[in-house]
Amino acid sequence: MDTSNPSELSPYRVFSRAEWARLRADTPMTLSAEEVQELQAYNDRVDLEEVEAIYLPLARFLSMYVEATQALHATTNRFLGRSDGPIPFVIGIAGSVAVGKSTTARLLQALLARWPTSPTVDLVPTDGFLFPNAVLEAEGLMERKGFPESYDLKTLLAFLHDVKAGKREVEAPVYSHLTYDVIEGRTITVDRPDILILEGLNVLQTSRLSRESRGVPFVSDFFDYSIYIEADEEVLHRWYLDRFMRLKTTRFHDPRSYFHKYADLSDEDALAFANRLWERINLMNLRENIRPTRPRADLVLSKSGDHNIETVALRKI
Repeated sequence: MDTSNPSELSPYRVFSRAEWARLRADTPMTLSAEEVQELQAYNDRVDLEEVEAIYLPLARFLSMYVEATQALHATTNRFLGRSDGPIPFVIGIAGSVAVGKSTTARLLQALLARWPTSPTVDLVPTDGFLFPNAVLEAEGLMERKGFPESYDLKTLLAFLHDVKAGKREVEAPVYSHLTYDVIEGRTITVDRPDILILEGLNVLQTSRLSRESRGVPFVSDFFDYSIYIEADEEVLHRWYLDRFMRLKTTRFHDPRSYFHKYADLSDEDALAFANRLWERINLMNLRENIRPTRPRADLVLSKSGDHNIETVALRKI
Protein backbone atom coordinates (compact mmCIF):
# COMPACT_ATOMS: atom_id res chain seq x y z
CA MET A 1 0.00 0.00 0.00
CA ASP A 2 1.18 3.51 -0.84
CA THR A 3 0.91 5.27 2.53
CA SER A 4 1.85 8.58 0.93
CA ASN A 5 -1.74 8.82 -0.32
CA PRO A 6 -4.06 9.61 2.63
CA SER A 7 -7.11 8.30 0.72
CA GLU A 8 -5.53 4.85 0.74
CA LEU A 9 -5.65 4.87 4.53
CA SER A 10 -9.21 6.17 4.86
CA PRO A 11 -11.73 3.68 6.24
CA TYR A 12 -14.36 5.20 3.94
CA ARG A 13 -15.23 4.83 0.31
CA VAL A 14 -16.48 8.24 -0.88
CA PHE A 15 -19.24 8.54 -3.48
CA SER A 16 -20.10 11.67 -5.40
CA ARG A 17 -23.75 12.64 -5.52
CA ALA A 18 -24.13 11.18 -9.02
CA GLU A 19 -22.34 7.93 -8.10
CA TRP A 20 -24.52 7.44 -5.04
CA ALA A 21 -27.73 8.25 -6.94
CA ARG A 22 -27.07 5.37 -9.35
CA LEU A 23 -27.23 2.96 -6.41
CA ARG A 24 -30.96 3.62 -6.18
CA ALA A 25 -31.31 0.93 -8.87
CA ASP A 26 -35.04 0.40 -9.44
CA THR A 27 -36.18 1.43 -5.96
CA PRO A 28 -39.60 3.11 -6.39
CA MET A 29 -40.39 6.53 -4.98
CA THR A 30 -42.97 6.08 -2.23
CA LEU A 31 -43.22 9.70 -1.05
CA SER A 32 -45.01 12.58 -2.75
CA ALA A 33 -43.56 16.09 -3.01
CA GLU A 34 -46.12 17.23 -0.42
CA GLU A 35 -45.08 14.51 2.02
CA VAL A 36 -41.40 15.41 1.58
CA GLN A 37 -42.21 19.04 2.37
CA GLU A 38 -44.10 18.03 5.52
CA LEU A 39 -41.14 15.94 6.72
CA GLN A 40 -38.70 18.86 6.56
CA ALA A 41 -37.51 20.24 9.86
CA TYR A 42 -37.78 23.97 10.51
CA ASN A 43 -35.51 25.97 8.19
CA ASP A 44 -34.19 22.84 6.45
CA ARG A 45 -34.70 22.39 2.74
CA VAL A 46 -35.10 19.13 0.82
CA ASP A 47 -36.98 18.30 -2.36
CA LEU A 48 -38.05 15.22 -4.27
CA GLU A 49 -34.85 15.20 -6.34
CA GLU A 50 -32.77 15.08 -3.15
CA VAL A 51 -34.83 12.17 -1.86
CA GLU A 52 -34.40 10.29 -5.14
CA ALA A 53 -30.65 10.94 -5.38
CA ILE A 54 -29.66 10.41 -1.74
CA TYR A 55 -32.34 8.98 0.50
CA LEU A 56 -33.75 6.26 -1.74
CA PRO A 57 -30.33 4.61 -2.23
CA LEU A 58 -29.70 4.99 1.50
CA ALA A 59 -33.06 3.42 2.39
CA ARG A 60 -32.33 0.58 -0.02
CA PHE A 61 -28.93 -0.02 1.57
CA LEU A 62 -30.26 0.13 5.13
CA SER A 63 -33.12 -2.24 4.31
CA MET A 64 -30.61 -4.76 2.96
CA TYR A 65 -28.49 -4.24 6.07
CA VAL A 66 -31.48 -4.80 8.36
CA GLU A 67 -32.40 -8.03 6.60
CA ALA A 68 -28.80 -9.30 6.77
CA THR A 69 -28.54 -8.44 10.47
CA GLN A 70 -31.83 -10.17 11.24
CA ALA A 71 -30.60 -13.27 9.41
CA LEU A 72 -27.40 -13.19 11.49
CA HIS A 73 -29.43 -12.99 14.70
CA ALA A 74 -31.53 -15.94 13.56
CA THR A 75 -28.36 -17.93 12.89
CA THR A 76 -27.05 -17.11 16.35
CA ASN A 77 -30.35 -18.20 17.92
CA ARG A 78 -30.23 -21.52 16.06
CA PHE A 79 -26.69 -22.10 17.31
CA LEU A 80 -27.72 -21.33 20.90
CA GLY A 81 -30.94 -23.29 20.64
CA ARG A 82 -32.99 -20.22 21.53
CA SER A 83 -36.23 -18.91 20.11
CA ASP A 84 -35.89 -15.21 20.86
CA GLY A 85 -37.88 -12.92 18.63
CA PRO A 86 -36.30 -10.39 16.25
CA ILE A 87 -34.09 -7.79 17.91
CA PRO A 88 -34.85 -4.16 16.95
CA PHE A 89 -32.31 -2.73 14.49
CA VAL A 90 -31.11 0.60 15.90
CA ILE A 91 -29.86 3.42 13.64
CA GLY A 92 -28.06 6.37 15.26
CA ILE A 93 -27.95 9.77 13.55
CA ALA A 94 -25.48 12.39 14.82
CA GLY A 95 -24.41 15.88 13.82
CA SER A 96 -24.35 19.55 14.77
CA VAL A 97 -27.21 21.83 15.67
CA ALA A 98 -28.92 23.07 12.46
CA VAL A 99 -27.35 20.41 10.20
CA GLY A 100 -30.67 18.69 9.45
CA LYS A 101 -30.64 15.57 11.62
CA SER A 102 -34.40 15.69 12.17
CA THR A 103 -35.16 15.90 8.45
CA THR A 104 -32.88 12.97 7.66
CA ALA A 105 -34.40 10.91 10.49
CA ARG A 106 -37.98 11.62 9.39
CA LEU A 107 -37.27 10.87 5.75
CA LEU A 108 -35.59 7.57 6.59
CA GLN A 109 -38.41 6.64 8.92
CA ALA A 110 -41.00 7.26 6.19
CA LEU A 111 -39.04 5.49 3.45
CA LEU A 112 -38.07 2.46 5.54
CA ALA A 113 -41.64 2.03 6.84
CA ARG A 114 -42.88 1.83 3.23
CA TRP A 115 -40.40 -0.85 2.23
CA PRO A 116 -42.05 -3.99 0.76
CA THR A 117 -41.48 -5.91 4.01
CA SER A 118 -43.51 -3.19 5.84
CA PRO A 119 -41.30 -2.89 8.93
CA THR A 120 -42.40 -0.86 11.93
CA VAL A 121 -40.05 2.10 12.31
CA ASP A 122 -39.96 4.33 15.39
CA LEU A 123 -38.09 7.61 15.79
CA VAL A 124 -36.84 8.96 19.12
CA PRO A 125 -34.87 12.25 19.43
CA THR A 126 -32.41 12.35 22.33
CA ASP A 127 -33.57 15.87 23.27
CA GLY A 128 -36.06 14.18 25.58
CA PHE A 129 -33.18 12.74 27.58
CA LEU A 130 -31.80 16.17 28.47
CA PHE A 131 -32.07 16.94 32.16
CA PRO A 132 -35.01 19.29 32.84
CA ASN A 133 -34.12 22.99 32.91
CA ALA A 134 -34.63 23.11 36.67
CA VAL A 135 -31.91 20.48 37.12
CA LEU A 136 -29.59 22.15 34.61
CA GLU A 137 -30.01 25.51 36.34
CA ALA A 138 -29.41 24.00 39.78
CA GLU A 139 -26.23 22.33 38.51
CA GLY A 140 -25.04 25.41 36.61
CA LEU A 141 -25.35 23.60 33.27
CA MET A 142 -27.75 25.79 31.27
CA GLU A 143 -24.77 27.20 29.37
CA ARG A 144 -23.78 23.59 28.62
CA LYS A 145 -27.16 22.46 27.32
CA GLY A 146 -26.54 19.98 24.52
CA PHE A 147 -23.10 19.03 25.86
CA PRO A 148 -22.73 15.40 26.96
CA GLU A 149 -23.02 16.24 30.67
CA SER A 150 -26.47 17.83 30.14
CA TYR A 151 -28.07 14.46 29.28
CA ASP A 152 -29.55 11.92 31.66
CA LEU A 153 -27.26 9.19 30.35
CA LYS A 154 -28.47 6.61 32.85
CA THR A 155 -32.06 6.91 31.62
CA LEU A 156 -31.00 6.92 27.96
CA LEU A 157 -28.90 3.78 28.37
CA ALA A 158 -31.71 2.05 30.28
CA PHE A 159 -34.11 2.92 27.46
CA LEU A 160 -31.80 1.47 24.80
CA HIS A 161 -31.09 -1.62 26.90
CA ASP A 162 -34.82 -2.33 27.23
CA VAL A 163 -35.45 -1.77 23.52
CA LYS A 164 -32.62 -4.11 22.54
CA ALA A 165 -33.84 -6.67 25.07
CA GLY A 166 -37.16 -6.80 23.23
CA LYS A 167 -39.24 -5.38 26.07
CA ARG A 168 -42.77 -4.20 25.30
CA GLU A 169 -43.89 -0.57 25.57
CA VAL A 170 -40.62 1.08 26.53
CA GLU A 171 -41.12 4.78 27.26
CA ALA A 172 -38.90 7.72 26.31
CA PRO A 173 -39.34 11.31 27.58
CA VAL A 174 -40.45 14.08 25.21
CA TYR A 175 -38.85 17.51 24.70
CA SER A 176 -40.57 20.73 23.61
CA HIS A 177 -38.60 23.11 21.41
CA LEU A 178 -41.25 25.72 22.19
CA THR A 179 -40.74 25.72 25.96
CA TYR A 180 -37.10 24.60 25.57
CA ASP A 181 -37.62 21.94 28.21
CA VAL A 182 -38.56 18.32 28.81
CA ILE A 183 -42.36 17.93 29.05
CA GLU A 184 -43.17 16.51 32.45
CA GLY A 185 -45.35 13.39 32.29
CA ARG A 186 -45.28 13.06 28.50
CA THR A 187 -43.56 10.10 26.81
CA ILE A 188 -43.08 8.30 23.49
CA THR A 189 -43.85 4.58 23.66
CA VAL A 190 -41.62 2.20 21.70
CA ASP A 191 -43.17 -1.25 21.37
CA ARG A 192 -40.68 -3.70 19.85
CA PRO A 193 -40.23 -1.99 16.46
CA ASP A 194 -38.33 -3.62 13.64
CA ILE A 195 -36.23 -0.46 13.36
CA LEU A 196 -35.55 2.34 15.85
CA ILE A 197 -33.95 5.60 14.72
CA LEU A 198 -32.25 7.57 17.49
CA GLU A 199 -31.08 11.05 16.52
CA GLY A 200 -29.13 13.58 18.54
CA LEU A 201 -26.05 15.73 18.88
CA ASN A 202 -23.84 13.39 20.86
CA VAL A 203 -25.11 9.88 20.17
CA LEU A 204 -21.65 8.80 18.96
CA GLN A 205 -19.92 10.27 22.01
CA THR A 206 -17.71 7.95 24.07
CA SER A 207 -17.10 8.15 27.79
CA ARG A 208 -13.95 7.61 29.81
CA LEU A 209 -13.01 3.94 29.97
CA SER A 210 -12.83 2.23 33.34
CA ARG A 211 -9.47 0.83 34.40
CA GLU A 212 -11.35 -1.96 36.15
CA SER A 213 -13.08 -2.94 32.88
CA ARG A 214 -16.44 -2.06 34.37
CA GLY A 215 -17.14 1.01 32.29
CA VAL A 216 -20.63 2.23 31.48
CA PRO A 217 -21.52 1.27 27.89
CA PHE A 218 -21.61 3.94 25.20
CA VAL A 219 -24.93 4.91 23.62
CA SER A 220 -23.48 3.78 20.29
CA ASP A 221 -22.88 0.27 21.68
CA PHE A 222 -26.59 -0.28 21.06
CA PHE A 223 -26.42 0.85 17.42
CA ASP A 224 -26.48 -1.52 14.47
CA TYR A 225 -25.67 1.35 12.10
CA SER A 226 -24.65 4.98 12.55
CA ILE A 227 -24.85 8.08 10.35
CA TYR A 228 -23.06 11.41 10.80
CA ILE A 229 -24.25 14.54 8.97
CA GLU A 230 -21.82 17.38 8.41
CA ALA A 231 -21.37 20.79 6.79
CA ASP A 232 -18.69 23.46 7.01
CA GLU A 233 -18.68 25.57 10.17
CA GLU A 234 -19.55 28.80 8.37
CA VAL A 235 -22.48 27.08 6.65
CA LEU A 236 -23.79 25.70 9.93
CA HIS A 237 -23.40 29.15 11.49
CA ARG A 238 -25.47 30.72 8.71
CA TRP A 239 -28.17 28.07 8.96
CA TYR A 240 -28.35 28.54 12.72
CA LEU A 241 -28.75 32.32 12.38
CA ASP A 242 -31.35 31.92 9.61
CA ARG A 243 -33.36 29.57 11.81
CA PHE A 244 -33.12 31.85 14.83
CA MET A 245 -34.35 34.86 12.83
CA ARG A 246 -37.26 32.87 11.39
CA LEU A 247 -38.23 31.71 14.86
CA LYS A 248 -38.01 35.31 16.11
CA THR A 249 -40.83 36.30 13.75
CA THR A 250 -42.93 33.19 14.40
CA ARG A 251 -42.68 30.90 17.43
CA PHE A 252 -40.96 33.39 19.71
CA HIS A 253 -44.18 35.44 19.71
CA ASP A 254 -45.99 32.59 21.47
CA PRO A 255 -46.11 33.55 25.18
CA ARG A 256 -45.27 29.91 26.05
CA SER A 257 -41.95 30.16 24.19
CA TYR A 258 -38.79 30.09 26.28
CA PHE A 259 -37.43 32.78 23.92
CA HIS A 260 -40.60 34.94 24.01
CA LYS A 261 -38.68 37.79 25.67
CA TYR A 262 -36.50 38.06 22.56
CA ALA A 263 -39.36 38.34 20.06
CA ASP A 264 -39.39 42.14 20.06
CA LEU A 265 -35.64 42.65 19.79
CA SER A 266 -34.43 44.58 16.78
CA ASP A 267 -32.98 42.39 14.04
CA GLU A 268 -29.53 43.74 14.86
CA ASP A 269 -29.83 42.85 18.56
CA ALA A 270 -31.38 39.46 17.77
CA LEU A 271 -28.53 38.58 15.43
CA ALA A 272 -25.98 39.66 18.02
CA PHE A 273 -27.68 37.47 20.64
CA ALA A 274 -27.88 34.48 18.26
CA ASN A 275 -24.20 34.89 17.38
CA ARG A 276 -23.29 34.80 21.07
CA LEU A 277 -25.29 31.59 21.53
CA TRP A 278 -23.58 30.04 18.54
CA GLU A 279 -20.06 30.97 19.61
CA ARG A 280 -20.46 30.27 23.31
CA ILE A 281 -22.47 27.04 23.16
CA ASN A 282 -23.12 25.42 19.80
CA LEU A 283 -19.77 25.99 18.09
CA MET A 284 -17.88 24.93 21.20
CA ASN A 285 -19.98 21.77 21.48
CA LEU A 286 -19.41 21.02 17.80
CA ARG A 287 -15.64 21.36 18.09
CA GLU A 288 -15.19 19.66 21.45
CA ASN A 289 -17.76 16.87 21.39
CA ILE A 290 -19.68 16.37 18.15
CA ARG A 291 -17.20 16.58 15.27
CA PRO A 292 -14.58 14.38 17.00
CA THR A 293 -17.13 11.52 16.83
CA ARG A 294 -17.32 11.66 13.03
CA PRO A 295 -14.75 8.85 12.50
CA ARG A 296 -16.95 6.51 14.54
CA ALA A 297 -19.84 6.72 12.04
CA ASP A 298 -20.56 3.97 9.53
CA LEU A 299 -21.71 6.52 6.95
CA VAL A 300 -21.11 10.28 6.57
CA LEU A 301 -23.42 12.63 4.65
CA SER A 302 -21.66 15.86 3.65
CA LYS A 303 -23.85 18.87 2.85
CA SER A 304 -23.16 21.94 0.75
CA GLY A 305 -24.39 25.45 1.50
CA ASP A 306 -27.67 24.86 -0.34
CA HIS A 307 -28.58 21.98 2.02
CA ASN A 308 -27.96 19.35 -0.66
CA ILE A 309 -25.84 16.30 0.16
CA GLU A 310 -22.82 16.37 -2.15
CA THR A 311 -20.88 13.31 -1.03
CA VAL A 312 -21.61 10.08 0.81
CA ALA A 313 -18.77 8.33 2.67
CA LEU A 314 -19.44 4.66 3.35
CA ARG A 315 -17.27 2.76 5.80
CA LYS A 316 -15.41 -0.02 4.00
CA ILE A 317 -13.67 -1.68 6.96
